[in-house]
Amino acid sequence: MPAFTVFTPTYNRAHTLHRCYGSLKAQTFRDFEWLIVDDGSEDGTAELVADWQKEGLVPLRYEALPHGGAHRVHNHCLKTAAGQLYIKLDSDDGCVPQALERLWHHWQSIPEAQRQSFSGVTGLCRDQDGQLVGHRFPQAPLDCSAADLEYRHKVRGEKWGFLRLDILRQFPFPEAAGNFVPESYIWSQVSARYQTRHVNEELRIYWTDAPSLVHGRADPARNADGHRLMYQMMLNLEAHYVTVAPLRLLRVAALYARFSQHCGVGLRTQFIALRGFLPRQLWLLGLPLGQVLYWRDQARK
Repeated sequence: MPAFTVFTPTYNRAHTLHRCYGSLKAQTFRDFEWLIVDDGSEDGTAELVADWQKEGLVPLRYEALPHGGAHRVHNHCLKTAAGQLYIKLDSDDGCVPQALERLWHHWQSIPEAQRQSFSGVTGLCRDQDGQLVGHRFPQAPLDCSAADLEYRHKVRGEKWGFLRLDILRQFPFPEAAGNFVPESYIWSQVSARYQTRHVNEELRIYWTDAPSLVHGRADPARNADGHRLMYQMMLNLEAHYVTVAPLRLLRVAALYARFSQHCGVGLRTQFIALRGFLPRQLWLLGLPLGQVLYWRDQARK
């Protein structure tokens, strides 16, 4: 069992995948496997990866699936990954040579008796020009949940790190939900039960030159079901943060109503899907804005 499974989902990214390969060849910490799961690429990715496997410089597994969406690829990885710790390295990104070594160091620095309450370690990102992406953490190390980081500490921007594989396996994506479910659907569930150690070290190289793998923003209805489920989960698990981030939670409530409308989910079903008084109150407050956003979406079509 390697310490890390470095997971790279890919779809027609043969032109950028070399960034991952070059980064992993250079790692100073070698106790990892690289698992590439191909979501039906048609650009020669399989042949490219086969050449890398022949080189034998990185412990590399390649698995090809029919095109089914990033959330299904993620679920497949959870079943087949062999590492103790799971770290996603996107197919157009890289990381610094000491990335895995430093993440392992920070994980080992948590007393063993306390590690069961931690989901993992998260660091910072820089872009391809060496500039910091997003906010630094207010202190380091900072031990808190991902929700605390967002709502209480108001830290924004790209971050990167690993999570324990045994924890992630408890929270798979719902595969019936269209072609895309945002990752916050999972992170909000992990955050409700575990804290993360946050460190101010720039470990991931976040390239900004490639378009997103998900092209749904122009048409909100395209991936509406996945977004509806994400915002529903966030309301149910994070509504109590309304005292420190009221506008942010009202936005979540409005977007839940908006994407529910796109899915044809009626008001009664929206209400029933929320658990408890506070999520339902926020939804009622956000409902008018959600309706306006839905009408705007329809008008733009």
